[in-house]
Amino acid sequence: MRIAVCDDDPRGQEQLEEALRGCDPALSAEKYLSGASLLEAAKGEPRFDIVFLDIYMPGENGIDIAKSLKKISPETGIVFVTSSSEHAVEAFALYAIHYLVKPVTPEGIKEALKRLHETRFVYRERITFKSGADTYTVYTDRICLAESDNHTVDVLMADGQRLKVRMSFSELEKKLNGNFLRINRGILVNMDYIIRMGKETCTLQNGIKRPVTTRHNADIRATYDDYVFEKLAGKSKNDIKGGGKQWRIF
Repeated sequence: MRIAVCDDDPRGQEQLEEALRGCDPALSAEKYLSGASLLEAAKGEPRFDIVFLDIYMPGENGIDIAKSLKKISPETGIVFVTSSSEHAVEAFALYAIHYLVKPVTPEGIKEALKRLHETRFVYRERITFKSGADTYTVYTDRICLAESDNHTVDVLMADGQRLKVRMSFSELEKKLNGNFLRINRGILVNMDYIIRMGKETCTLQNGIKRPVTTRHNADIRATYDDYVFEKLAGKSKNDIKGGGKQWRIF
């Protein structure tokens, strides 16, 4: 297993590696003092299996480093390590598998490795639909946004590709899984791509903003908070489960 630790503080690097050895004496990590050096190393083979990344480093933002790392190696598991949980929601929007607050413990490392294993072997749902003369089969977790457009639906993929799907909005809504939330009439967003849920606007990773209905705003924001809580703690504070369907508010 190829493991990396990126932290501008050598003491922080050593403490994390101690936690790694406390979890499994056979584990060791490559150490990087800057995001630039980490990203350069990430281009090598084999790719990193998991990276423990400090969010706060002089002149660098761990969130931005993670975005670049995902472009280089989408399958690398990212674990944010920091002294504050301030960026937890934004971290999970980048598919971070875990978020550890210093000091890191062997138990925290064990949970991160467990989540890495689960993400690699989890079944990924797919959906097939017609767009123009072509038929597409895509992973639902790569769909960021779906919007009604008369009798078709505009679907935005994570890589920026836009597809005009020959399907009604309600039909597509039924086929999508519990990651999707209807924030307004004819607008479905994948909650894994949300970086900010405001009172009037929902902002996605790619900067796209969509209006949130004022009538159901409180319920929508509460539902999103519950979803994020599941990501952080492994379960909802109200034991809410998607059940394979959307978190439908209206």
